[in-house]
Amino acid sequence: MSGAKRKSYIPYSYKMMIPYLLLVLVTDALIGTISYRMLVESRTEIARTNIQAAMQQTRTNMHYQMEEIKRISDTLFGSVPFQRALQKRGDELQAYLTMLDEIVPKLQEPLQLFGNPLRIELYTTNPDLYEIEGDDPSTKIERSDYYVLSADRLRGSAWAEQAGAGDGSRWMQVESDAEHRQLSHLTRLLSYSDYQTAIGYIRITARLDDLLGRFDAFPVEKGMTLRLLDQPSGRTLYEKGDAHEADAPGHLTLSEAVPGSGYVIQAVVSQRYLQEDARRLGLVIVGVCSVSFAVMALIGFMVARLSGRKMRKIVTLVQSFQDGSLEKRIRFSGKDEFVQIADAFNTMAEHVKELISSVFAQGQKRKQAELEALQAQINPHFLYNTLSTISSLANMGETRQVTEMVKGLSRFYRLSLNEGRVLIPLGQELEQVLTYLDIQRVKYADAFSVHLDAEPDIGELRVMKLILQPFVENVFKHAWYGESIAIRITARRLGADLELKVIDNGVGMNAEALKRLRSGTAGSAAAPAASGLAGEPSAPAPAAAIRASGSAGAGGSYGLRNVDERIRLRYGERYGIEVGSVFGGGTTVRILLPAEGEWEDGIVREEKEEGR
Repeated sequence: MSGAKRKSYIPYSYKMMIPYLLLVLVTDALIGTISYRMLVESRTEIARTNIQAAMQQTRTNMHYQMEEIKRISDTLFGSVPFQRALQKRGDELQAYLTMLDEIVPKLQEPLQLFGNPLRIELYTTNPDLYEIEGDDPSTKIERSDYYVLSADRLRGSAWAEQAGAGDGSRWMQVESDAEHRQLSHLTRLLSYSDYQTAIGYIRITARLDDLLGRFDAFPVEKGMTLRLLDQPSGRTLYEKGDAHEADAPGHLTLSEAVPGSGYVIQAVVSQRYLQEDARRLGLVIVGVCSVSFAVMALIGFMVARLSGRKMRKIVTLVQSFQDGSLEKRIRFSGKDEFVQIADAFNTMAEHVKELISSVFAQGQKRKQAELEALQAQINPHFLYNTLSTISSLANMGETRQVTEMVKGLSRFYRLSLNEGRVLIPLGQELEQVLTYLDIQRVKYADAFSVHLDAEPDIGELRVMKLILQPFVENVFKHAWYGESIAIRITARRLGADLELKVIDNGVGMNAEALKRLRSGTAGSAAAPAASGLAGEPSAPAPAAAIRASGSAGAGGSYGLRNVDERIRLRYGERYGIEVGSVFGGGTTVRILLPAEGEWEDGIVREEKEEGR
């Protein structure tokens, strides 16, 4: 049983680790997902708040600067001396002095006070005034500058007509303003005498970058886009940032209207900017969840290993119990379920041990009773045959022969009884056979010869008594067909076994008779072919030989079966009787026993029987 291949198994405590780890994994994943979403929402809300505050600041700054520019324009519009100077007529000197004293200072003063570069263009209808040109008006504003130009240059200009409509003051992009990201404030100057005659136009141009202010709060390089929209027309006046990324799905759009202008400041925040910190925090969350999972897995493994020790100990003891080791017991401290299992296992082991001992003892008694019953069958059989012979000799008046046979019979039974022992020394068994032959000599005189060939150092080996005599008796009953017969008895050691043979040169048996004889023994499959016994091949035998042997199932096979059953009962299936025969050439009976006189499995010894 111990040699059987054990099936591999996964400990139950480790199996429980699988749902535990799955639970930990799902929990970590759920917590990580919720945390990530909360962080993204928080990051989005923080970004919204910060950008909204920045936009409010930008709106305020732009509104303030637009109001300042409008105030400059209104100052020029409402200045009576300035209007008089624009309308004054005279010679060149007077025109020069008027511009030098009245017009140019009015244009230079706001340029010096305004913090950002401005471009002021004055278009006058007075042909006596000189034109003052600065940088090319179609270029981008790089520095503050002023211009005095003739109103004739505005003929056909659309913005001059638009500036003259309404209240004569408006913000708009004209000429190259859109190209250079600039915005102009246009004002039509009216004569203070009737407030209907146009005396000129003022165009104050500023850069939109200056109007919107600093862009530190709008990191356009991170995916944010800032726009200035003309709300009535829906036209984009200014855009800074990546327009394609701003129009991508999932962006955040925030708007702030500039009061009194019709313009709207719009900030478009891309997902890249919103999730910039979220990605980093997501990696942190993944790392924290991974560490958490590893720690929980380690804790679970330690708990499973600690709790699995008792389970492994129980499994080890059960396997030892399966292998036949009934002495080991389980000892656990505490008051948990393992202690209850250990107590139940120990109680069961004690009961199984007691049951096995009881069954073994009963089996031994049963086998001993069977052996004694088989032994009792041998003695009456021989006694009946001998007494029959003595009766025949007595009837014939052979007093001397009767006396010798009685003495021999007495000695034979004294050796057979042997104080009730089942095992006797081999020497004593051989002496008992020779005593039997002495009895037969009285009956048959010197018509047979006996040859004993036994190794000298095996006489003390113990064997079962009366295992040779039945086969020697069969020689006289079934093998003798002529005037004489020879009998040879051999005994030798074969390693750990003892081999005994009874060989005769009698009539022998044919194959059919030999087969019936073998089938009558215990386990005919255990009896080898006749050719395996001292090299004697079996040969067919006539029907007369079968009749002479009393047939395979009569007295000859009875004695053979009796001895074979006794041997197998005591020593096991490995030992027993083998028969080989040649018709007309004799028969060999081979008896195989253990050399030490014990069962092969080492359970019973003669000393134990003597101690009962």
